[in-house]
Amino acid sequence: MQSPHQKLGPSRRTLLLGAGAAAAAAATAAQAVPASAAATAAQAAASQVVAADNIAVLSPDDLPLTGGPDFPIGLFWPPHPYESTARRFTEIAEAGFDFVISGNYAGDGNIFQYQLDLARTAGLKMLISDDIQIRNMSRWFSISDQPTDNLSVTPAEARELYTRARDAYGPYSSLAGFNLYDEPGPGWFGTLAKAVTISRELAPQLLPYINLFPSDDPAYYNAFVDVVKPSLVSFDRYPLLSDGREDGNYFHNWAIVRDAALRGNVPAWVFIQTLAYNGHREPTAAELLWQINISLAYGAKGIQYFTYWTPEAARGEGFGPALITVDGKRTPRYTAAKNINNSWLHPVGRQLKPLVSESVVHANETPLPNSTVGFTPTDLVTSVTGQPTVIGTFRSRDAASTDRWLLVANRSHSTAARTTLTFNPAKVTGVDVFHPVTAKFGANRGAGLPVNLPAGGAQLLHLHVR
Repeated sequence: MQSPHQKLGPSRRTLLLGAGAAAAAAATAAQAVPASAAATAAQAAASQVVAADNIAVLSPDDLPLTGGPDFPIGLFWPPHPYESTARRFTEIAEAGFDFVISGNYAGDGNIFQYQLDLARTAGLKMLISDDIQIRNMSRWFSISDQPTDNLSVTPAEARELYTRARDAYGPYSSLAGFNLYDEPGPGWFGTLAKAVTISRELAPQLLPYINLFPSDDPAYYNAFVDVVKPSLVSFDRYPLLSDGREDGNYFHNWAIVRDAALRGNVPAWVFIQTLAYNGHREPTAAELLWQINISLAYGAKGIQYFTYWTPEAARGEGFGPALITVDGKRTPRYTAAKNINNSWLHPVGRQLKPLVSESVVHANETPLPNSTVGFTPTDLVTSVTGQPTVIGTFRSRDAASTDRWLLVANRSHSTAARTTLTFNPAKVTGVDVFHPVTAKFGANRGAGLPVNLPAGGAQLLHLHVR
């Protein structure tokens, strides 16, 4: 699947700084391994991974953004350098965003430092993309200790490159980490494993961030988890197609990513679509909310918006207005995102972040979308009646806890839904309903619970289980 992220990548010629067209071609070839060959590529890459037995690997719980109680909400394509001002970064923070992934023609160390200072003042974190040192160690050249690999840097050289970036930006408390690669092919996983190891060795307090392609091939994501051993699994897939259609494999891709993140015991992050581009429509406020709630039901522990600022027409792909237009004006989606982030996603995300995704089912939906699981009665929930919903079930990390949490999400992004859940009184002793305004749960009486959901909406329930 073609991803619009490719259109927003920086120029190789700009970043290679004279390394030559051959190096750029080699980087392209390494990236272009098809996902269907992921398992084979992973086996080859695994044999090259630097041993990391003596390097302390911090849990995602102890890293920026993945750690802490707050649910991370980020954005891609921030204000360009000429619009990087205190007012603009305050505007980002006021909309409920927690972190910024750099981009939009920011490719210079002085600009990064300036933006890091703005982010620090606004209370934001930043993931730095496109720094030349990081690109040279993790994207434009492979990491190899074989001197015959001409288009590579040695592990020692890679450490030196990373050290320069760390020392340049590390003094800023707003630095969350580095974007090592956006959408790598599986042929690059061996080098990324080494880059992640170097990051953990030289800056264990920073997040080594990598975002993956959309793909219908589980081997691609499983190879990433097995070879790279990442701190999170992030991917992008934009489901809102032209003429009111949905991407038929959106849920399939989410199910694959969910399984891979559980396999690696790391958080799953996703990008949501904020704008129209080739073959995709402009989302409504309800469609923004729907993408978020479907992702939460599938276990998302971080939401990223693609994009915040609108890419200009010259970049191709026919990008329409995002949250902020090309010339800096707010669109209705800025207001919608601000409301969703502050009044729903932050409070409900704070509840879901420490929990473990246990299952995802689609209730009252016929036919079922590709790779989804239909609801069947359980020892906790005996029936779900009414309009179609997507129900994510979560458990505590504490094995001693028998309680469960349900996120009941409206399957529709265009119409309201009413559904009733019936619980087994022999197992479920009480059901609490989460109220985002107070960020507290309220007790519900009775074995049956009617749930009324606006278009794209969701409700979080806490089940007390004996």
